Amino acid sequence: MQTAFYEQTGPAIQVLQLGDVDEPTPAEGEVRIKLAWSGVNPSDVKARSGARAPAMPFPRVIPHSDGMGTIDAVGFGVDRSRIGERVWLWNAAWGRAFGTAAEYVCLPSQQAVPLPVNVPGEVGACLGIPALTALHAVLTDGGVEGQRVLVAGGAGAVGHYAVQFARLMGARQVITTVSSPEKATLAREAGADLAINYRTESVVDRVREATQGEGVDRVIEVDVAANAAINTEIVRPNGQWVVYGSGAREFTLPFFPMILRNIGVQFFIVYNLSEADRQRAVHQLDDFLRRDLLQHNIALRLPLASIAEAHLAVESAALTGNVVLSMP
Repeated sequence: MQTAFYEQTGPAIQVLQLGDVDEPTPAEGEVRIKLAWSGVNPSDVKARSGARAPAMPFPRVIPHSDGMGTIDAVGFGVDRSRIGERVWLWNAAWGRAFGTAAEYVCLPSQQAVPLPVNVPGEVGACLGIPALTALHAVLTDGGVEGQRVLVAGGAGAVGHYAVQFARLMGARQVITTVSSPEKATLAREAGADLAINYRTESVVDRVREATQGEGVDRVIEVDVAANAAINTEIVRPNGQWVVYGSGAREFTLPFFPMILRNIGVQFFIVYNLSEADRQRAVHQLDDFLRRDLLQHNIALRLPLASIAEAHLAVESAALTGNVVLSMP
């Protein structure tokens, strides 16, 4: 089968290769998926570049955790009725050497989730990381019903979904930050009541104005290192930050302003969700998908052979939306 892989970390055009390897065979409890689409996420790019760790976790890595395809074989213990199912995947490359940048992948059966027939295949490659991250951020700690919520980066891959989920899950007010008028339009179309251009406006002033000086109940944060000072000022007493990303490995927080206002900070990474949290998010996402309640923003579709171009597009952050690769 054709696959893309790297054997050392470094720049995309230098280390990403194409090649043929034997088709995998599903082990006990596994399914084999004939992939149609592979999703490219910032975490995939960071792993390949060595930004997370310069050492290779395996001698060879087939990247990408997200994907979509059709089950074509099952291992012992898996109901054969699953053969032929359209599925989307999660954690395909987490702690593994074999991700979705290939024609086939084998995974534990529970990591292949049925994709409703009304959902385009390429959308299925955008769910494991972007959609589940956004949904967990909205659902955690009792959810957002009746809350004022600020989604940092509401036009991004995660933020665009988070704006929609917050609206669908009963938020009282959904505010977001963006970096251009075009992104503001995208966020408002997704359900944001207010989109603040942080490059031209004061986020603190606009949030205070929009919330009558009370502040927001929850911030869903893509870059806590960059936005910690702002968040300290815009979250109301007893409010919280739900943090899934940071642009820096280390950052500082102002202790007294935060403790005096009882601000809570919760960090999470979607790869390590508990079984209960993941199943809750998957179940809710399936409901939204079946009812066609979501907008999906795919910025770039490329063939597997253009994987280096796809990585560079994600790395540059020049695109608004998800990047997916089609399989041969």
